[in-house]
Amino acid sequence: MTTAAPPRDASSAAPGWQRELADAIRDPAELADLLGIDAAARPAAAAGFPLLVPRSFAARMRRGDPRDPLLLQVWPQADEDTPAPGWSSDPLAEADALAAPGLVRKYRGRALLLLTGGCAINCRYCFRREFPYAEHGATRRGVAAGLAAIAADESLSEVILSGGDPLVVDDGFLAEVLARLDEIPHLRRLRIHTRLPVVLPARVTAGLVDVLRDSRLARVIVIHANHPHEIDDSVADAVRALAAAPAMMLNQAVLLAGVNDSAATLAALAERLVEIGVAPYYLHLLDRVRGAAHFEVPEARGLEIHRQLQDSLPGYAVPRLVREVPGEPAKVWIR
Repeated sequence: MTTAAPPRDASSAAPGWQRELADAIRDPAELADLLGIDAAARPAAAAGFPLLVPRSFAARMRRGDPRDPLLLQVWPQADEDTPAPGWSSDPLAEADALAAPGLVRKYRGRALLLLTGGCAINCRYCFRREFPYAEHGATRRGVAAGLAAIAADESLSEVILSGGDPLVVDDGFLAEVLARLDEIPHLRRLRIHTRLPVVLPARVTAGLVDVLRDSRLARVIVIHANHPHEIDDSVADAVRALAAAPAMMLNQAVLLAGVNDSAATLAALAERLVEIGVAPYYLHLLDRVRGAAHFEVPEARGLEIHRQLQDSLPGYAVPRLVREVPGEPAKVWIR
């Protein structure tokens, strides 16, 4: 289960983004009051997976609309407690893919290093919502063991920083990790998978950009936006700052029922991404994590939506429709 850092009593001397994260909304009743949502629409509980949403992200939600697409991504629902056959706590069998503490090896030439279990937002469809991060090495000691394993494996050319969200860690720790990766001669690329530039754009500071710029590795940053309403001017500024590191900027989205399961919505998202310098990369079919079955869009519907995107967008703006299948050597391309 993801958790946020730092805690609410974070020092006033902490960077602004850490103070904003400490002040994130954790109580569904508070979020409902903020948005003017009727009491009847409120969840009775957080369904075993706590609500966490930064206020700057909540500010992009429509007041009075319990079906707002941004709200639905974070809003606890009773459906989460409904058993669904075939939906599990580890839908991608990542526990079986651990090559070392904190190091997931699923694809040839690449390894995924878990820097932390912390996130800035708890997305209800998260495939790692029950992942035992501490047990599987998403700690400083685990990261050290993962780095040693990367150094010993000359078949690796790319490291993917993940979590949780790797940008939840502070600049000092991130700089330590990047300096260690820079020393490994067989590495060529650094990839960072992060939702923070979208949900907490204040995280993208000059200090963070400097840390990235200092690395010798080619940099690829994959952000995660599912709906065009997520991308306001602050997100655009954050993305452009990261691109200036320089870094290749990509986006991956998840196809979610009630959120973005229409060609019009996804086309608007693609247009907005291209406008701010981000290439639409992947559109994922939902990973079957326990508690998220109500978000699933049937594959046939996903294919039809993707066909409509191909008909309406230039090729460079059409994301690849994919599914992740445990044991496969790469993402499975649906189209």
